[in-house]
Amino acid sequence: MTKVTYEVKGMMCAHCVMHVKNALESLPGVSAEVSLDPPRAVVEFSGREYDKSELQAAVSDKAGEYILI
Repeated sequence: MTKVTYEVKGMMCAHCVMHVKNALESLPGVSAEVSLDPPRAVVEFSGREYDKSELQAAVSDKAGEYILI
């Protein structure tokens, strides 16, 4: 399994964390630990590894205007 960490811009509360986590985990084989302090997402891939643009597309589509850096 591979892990990648991204800073997440735009999260302000626990609901934001939940939305980002659910959006990332909507992709097959992805699990995510998302935190508010610090605002980051640790994404773990079991199988196919998604690139940042694919992860960002899932977040934008399902969670809103959060930005992975």
